[in-house]
Formats: sequence, C-alpha cells, structure tokens
Amino acid sequence: MAESYPDDGIGDRGTPAQAVPGLRPETEGTADAASRTLDVDGETFALRPNDCDGTDYTWLSGPNPGYGFGMSPTAGLSVEEHRENIRDFLAMVDPTTGRIEDD
Repeated sequence: MAESYPDDGIGDRGTPAQAVPGLRPETEGTADAASRTLDVDGETFALRPNDCDGTDYTWLSGPNPGYGFGMSPTAGLSVEEHRENIRDFLAMVDPTTGRIEDD
C-alpha cells in the first residue's frame, strides 16, 4: 500500500516531528497524515481507520469531493483485500453521476 504524507515527518530542526493533540482535521477530498492512499485501476482512495474497527475509503480522484464508503470490521485485511473492497464499490457506481444510485 502506498502511503502518502504531506512531508517527510521531520521537524524544522532535523528531529522527528512531535504529535500534537487536537480535533481530527477535515479530510473531505484530501488525504491527511493519518490516511494512506491506494491506487486501484486508475482511481485513488484515501484509507483511514474509523471508530468501528473498520476503514473509511474516500474516493480522491472521483467526481464528488469526499464521496466514498466505509466497511467494518477490516482489521487484518491485506492490501489486495482493500483493493477488492474498492473494486466492488466502483462496480456499483453510476458512471454518469459518480455515485451509487438508489433503486
């Protein structure tokens, strides 16, 4: 799984940056430091642990900012299993709207 971070994690004095407590930043349409990105069939998703021992998948390259899905539990899934979850999601998406349409 390719990880994506905004910088190399090194502080401005050459020492590792320290964690600072605070609110979880908004991640709509972007990956943050707690996210990992995964490219699947030309599409990019941010994967972030959620509060239900699962994963929130945000479709970064999709037409609707912040759109995605969640699954739980996902503890111990391999990268290929995460890719399969994403492929299943993409198979349900209407290519015209970029969303899963209700029946």
